[in-house]
Amino acid sequence: MAIKKNELYSSLWASCDELRGGMDASQYKDYVLTMLFMKYVSDKFKGDPYGMIVVPKGATFDDMVAAKNDKEIGDKINKIIAALAEENDLKGVIDVADFNDEDKLGKGKEMVDRLTKLVGIFQGLDLSDNRADGDDLLGDAYEYLMRHFATESGKSKGQFYTPSEVSQILAKVVGITKDTSQDATVYDPTCGSGSLLLKANNEAPRGLSIFGQEMDNATSALARMNMILHNNATAKIVKGNTLSSPEWKDSNDTLKTFDFAVANPPFSNKNWTSGLNPKQDMYKRFTWGIPPEKNGDYTFLLHIITSLKSTGKGAVILPHGVLFRGNAEANIRENLIKQGYIKGIIGLPANLFYGTGIPACIIVIDKQHAQKAAISVVDGVQSKVEGRSIFMIDASKGFIKDGNKNRLRSQDIHKIVDVFNKGLELARFSRLVTIDEIAKNDYNLNIPRYIDSSEPEDLHDLSAHLQGGIPNRDIDALERYWQVFPNIRATLFSSDQQQSARPGYSQCLIEASKVKASILAHSEFKEFASRSLLPFKKWLKQAALSEINQGDSPKELIHEISDWLLTAYANSELLSKYDIYQILMDYWADTMQDDVYVIVQDGWPAGNVVRELVVSKGEKLKETPDLIIGKKKYKAELIPPHLIVARYFAAQQSHIDDLQVKQDNATQALESYIEDNSSAGTGSGDDGLLVEALNDKDKVTKASIAARLKLACDSAEIKALKQATKLFTGEATAKKLVKEAQDVLDLAVFNHYPTLSLDDVKALIIEDKWLATLQTNIISEIERVTQQMANRVKELEERYSTPLPILTKSVDTLSDKVAKHLKAMGLE
Repeated sequence: MAIKKNELYSSLWASCDELRGGMDASQYKDYVLTMLFMKYVSDKFKGDPYGMIVVPKGATFDDMVAAKNDKEIGDKINKIIAALAEENDLKGVIDVADFNDEDKLGKGKEMVDRLTKLVGIFQGLDLSDNRADGDDLLGDAYEYLMRHFATESGKSKGQFYTPSEVSQILAKVVGITKDTSQDATVYDPTCGSGSLLLKANNEAPRGLSIFGQEMDNATSALARMNMILHNNATAKIVKGNTLSSPEWKDSNDTLKTFDFAVANPPFSNKNWTSGLNPKQDMYKRFTWGIPPEKNGDYTFLLHIITSLKSTGKGAVILPHGVLFRGNAEANIRENLIKQGYIKGIIGLPANLFYGTGIPACIIVIDKQHAQKAAISVVDGVQSKVEGRSIFMIDASKGFIKDGNKNRLRSQDIHKIVDVFNKGLELARFSRLVTIDEIAKNDYNLNIPRYIDSSEPEDLHDLSAHLQGGIPNRDIDALERYWQVFPNIRATLFSSDQQQSARPGYSQCLIEASKVKASILAHSEFKEFASRSLLPFKKWLKQAALSEINQGDSPKELIHEISDWLLTAYANSELLSKYDIYQILMDYWADTMQDDVYVIVQDGWPAGNVVRELVVSKGEKLKETPDLIIGKKKYKAELIPPHLIVARYFAAQQSHIDDLQVKQDNATQALESYIEDNSSAGTGSGDDGLLVEALNDKDKVTKASIAARLKLACDSAEIKALKQATKLFTGEATAKKLVKEAQDVLDLAVFNHYPTLSLDDVKALIIEDKWLATLQTNIISEIERVTQQMANRVKELEERYSTPLPILTKSVDTLSDKVAKHLKAMGLE
């Protein structure tokens, strides 16, 4: 049975728990990722003489399992890893972590227990056949771990990882298309763990030739492992300082040039000149200017431009300061603009990256079309070239909070990529800015100079505050709603004709507290809600989810059907197509992708599977059981039991619901009786009739009641104790009936799974699980949009409902009352 992504992720993260305490995340990532690599290549290539990794005898994960509980387990794991590294030219890559380090892993039994548990966690994973065609399950798990490691490593040590969402944007705007050749090259001079290179590689249908350089030894090792886990063992990743000692050179000692480049270099590097004299740079990278000695941001940009072919394209993440800082950087910026190298600039939200909280931007380079955009100078006069412009996007507002960081959503990524690649100009978001306009601003590229992304100011109307009424200007500002709900407007507000004595103002006809209910009950809203589901129903037919087959690619599937959903809602009234798209992508990440991964590997019959959860002695269950039959616990692979119940056992569930109500009533009656008849329950100082039945924990129980009955003499107390006993018995009987009925239903559901036909399985998964959830969430989005309108109407009604004269009169009236009370009290 295929491993679900989220189950794999949780198992891997559990392995991290075994290492916490002796080291921080920047260190234990080396251990966890090495263990993941060893398990993967051992499962995948053991015994395969033609595998991309040769697994020699004595260097398998099975050998690690054999070393469990061995007092020399750390040394043995080191030797196993060393043997695999030696065989595959991976020395210095997979043998970075020392599994015999007592300072990090503990001494003696502590180390033995820790490593034994660590091996045990990976031992339970079968990674031999868990890569659906076209999808890198282990590679994605690696990315998952990298994100968590970066989060836990903190500001100083999280720079080895570029957030996946940002990497996706760079890969999609750099210029790679479906026609890009497999021989095309992609380069990252500061490749970190390699995520940017891999995202770019994925954009080409047949992949690219990958080249990277990384200065940090441990991080370059991570990148090499990452490439292998993503099935890119031929990727060329080298160690070294790109600026002072670039490794990728041609035979004539010039920089090797590439078709594409992507990079997230360290921000504001203060030591970029270490080992480098920029005035005598043999690679001629500083033709357009030398960056400041204490700030190397432009250094990497200039290196990349030099490293691109004449038709090359690049995308680089840099801090916002490169767009507007002066002096040497201003000169470089002006020269690059005049050369036409800068195709576009994308401003990102602040606090996205793990190494810094400052906002960053993506600068997109296009040398292929630079000549068309370049400014030539003849006799000191700049010539005008048609079409000279830079496309700018201000995407700083689109994100969600994710812990202490901000994160781009799927819809934010898609919108940025759509708008950039299609050159769409959207108000307060994107603009094609001419070089002439930029020149008038002294070649300052600060995005707010060209795009005002601020929300319009909400102005108060002083006349309305003084005389009442709601300004028609504010009502008209909701025109996009009134185009859809013209009659709702008439229901909510009086017209100018009805208020002819004071033109330009209207009265709200409905109390603020009743506005939303009035809108939801209106026929126009109901018609709008129905119309808004039509694109979803059209999408269902196009998506043809029932035709998902074994061997399909989940990533290709979600890419295709999500784009279809965007298209379906492209012209929808009031609803944002990107918000609807986000609903699908959130559900995909939470539930649907796991289901699809199982289906494309094991087929739809996986819906019939209910597997028993078995754990070794002393271990805890990693999963929450769906059914408990006798003493055995089971997990449904794809179809939760409540869906079976809803479709096939509704009458039985209704009977249990009735029994549950009776149980709840019995419990409530018992609790109320105890509270009314014990001083502990009333909080008073008087003893209740059940006070003597309190146990050591000041709690009345059936046992304490029975014990007190043997000693009680007072008739009233005996009567109270007997009534309490009766209520305890009634509650126990009610609970027993519920449990018995639930056990019968659970067994019936358990026995029903094997009887489900293929059509039954598809109906339960597609209709009852996937589509029911998606439709419910879309309906919620429809109501949310309407709630925005209702909130604004309510705000306007409350703002102007009490004009100044009425407020003044009210204050005068209240002042008179206070004065009269003071006079009556002799305090005039």
